Amino acid sequence: MTRHSQLYRQGMQEMRHHLGDKADVLIAKIESISEEFARVNVEFPYGELYTRTILDDRVRELCTVAALTVQGFSSPQLKLHIEAAIHCGVSRAEIVEIITQMIAYAGFPAATNALLAAKEVFDEISD
Repeated sequence: MTRHSQLYRQGMQEMRHHLGDKADVLIAKIESISEEFARVNVEFPYGELYTRTILDDRVRELCTVAALTVQGFSSPQLKLHIEAAIHCGVSRAEIVEIITQMIAYAGFPAATNALLAAKEVFDEISD
């Protein structure tokens, strides 16, 4: 079965490194709807992009937080990657600063929503 390819296994390993146990929960939810979508979600970003060596995990997650902030409509994914950023050694202050910088590119509504998403993650983590 394709989902057990070397690229898939490598992607799941990397995904777990960034997201912890949430990786398996997320992929199981997606897989219950579409195995193909789950496979691509693991193999492409995590198997191919996240395993590249030029950027470290901190920078990669900061870039992801910035991109999801600018999108303005990806709150569930943004929360997941804020938590991943913290797991990869990014400080809360750095996350807030990245979101603040995105005001210039995303506007106040998107950046405010991202900041509130960050607060939710920070509150969950401190519990």
